[in-house]
Amino acid sequence: MSVPQQAFLRDAMRRLNMTRDAFASRIGVSRRALDTWLLPEESQESRAMPEIVERFVSEIVGNGEPREDYTQSVDSRSLASQMQFQGKPQLLSVDQFSRESVEALFRVADIMQPIARRRKISRVLEGAVLGNLFFEASTRTRVSFGAAFCRLGGSVCDTTGFTFSSMAKGESIYDTSRVMAGYVDAMVIRHPDQGSVAEFARAVNIPVINGGDGPGEHPSQALLDLYTIQREFSRLGKIVDGAHIALVGDLKYGRTVHSLVKLLALYRGIKFTLISPAQLEMPAYIVDKISTNGHVVEQTHDLRAGLRGADVVYATRIQKERFADESFEGYTPEFQINQALMDECCSAETLVMHPLPRDSRPGANDLSTDLNHDPRLAIFRQTDNGIPVRMAIFAVLLGVENLVQHSMRDAVWRPPAYLGPDDAVFHGID
Repeated sequence: MSVPQQAFLRDAMRRLNMTRDAFASRIGVSRRALDTWLLPEESQESRAMPEIVERFVSEIVGNGEPREDYTQSVDSRSLASQMQFQGKPQLLSVDQFSRESVEALFRVADIMQPIARRRKISRVLEGAVLGNLFFEASTRTRVSFGAAFCRLGGSVCDTTGFTFSSMAKGESIYDTSRVMAGYVDAMVIRHPDQGSVAEFARAVNIPVINGGDGPGEHPSQALLDLYTIQREFSRLGKIVDGAHIALVGDLKYGRTVHSLVKLLALYRGIKFTLISPAQLEMPAYIVDKISTNGHVVEQTHDLRAGLRGADVVYATRIQKERFADESFEGYTPEFQINQALMDECCSAETLVMHPLPRDSRPGANDLSTDLNHDPRLAIFRQTDNGIPVRMAIFAVLLGVENLVQHSMRDAVWRPPAYLGPDDAVFHGID
């Protein structure tokens, strides 16, 4: 098999738009057998799929048509050509994606999983240099992009804040971008002004990735969020089509939710429940964009009513840095997502997500820390998924995605079986 068994089976289920139960039934095996084939190779419970099953799955995927409720555009172009901004390999907005190209990117991310899990090593970007230009505070995005690039063999140069940038001396975005292109092979840029990353991208021909532009978009975060939802739904026997997604908090300035809802709108029959104080509602132009193709969009200020029946609860922190003289009125501690609220309003299979950072201080109206030991809390699995997704983005934009599988070799160090104590609940489950 040219790709890992786990990636092969996940790809087949995505192409056929089937849950694990439906897929197991289609290929005539038990759900338990399928689950063991989908486990990471390093799991003690992992089992090799029989060759006859592999041939049968390949035949179904090769000859079969997607189910009638699977809607995506047909695009014969390469994934790299689909991931372009003004004809260049750059990632500025989720608007660049079709459902088909999202799924294709996730197939590459699946292949990256053994590297992200620290079981394999690849050097396909050896000699390449990434420039991380973060003019706004960041921990997760900056470090995860750097780690993803390094795990493919590249190296990273960082700059953070305006104070340490020549832009503090009056240098233009154009000049800064063009100069950096002479030093690095790709750039990830975060900037407080919406649309500014596109200015950097227009000045150069190297790959530029939007790491967040003010209240605009955060495309890579939305991609890893959707990837997480797909993987969690696969475990729970669900598909994205027809899901009920509740988004809670600062929907006006939260760029992560702006990008995520637009990606989810590529799927079919989504119910969006937008829960926020009146002054922090989702921008009207985004609501208008997702209110098509059979989607249901509900806006409410009632947290309890909005959460009922949700498959995913996506909480966001209040973006205080985006406010000028606006009031925080209406965003009270009663707006907090906590254990008691989840137990009252949601099922045992509801996912709780958050783009992080969350405000964990006492009295904060953010996602509560009392959910830390609840298996519904997916925030750390969510951040872990950022590595394979961002590795996939780099591989595609730099044209090496087809070399990764054949470049892998075993890691010589011994990583922990799971990264955090609470991960043990999901150890051996994928």
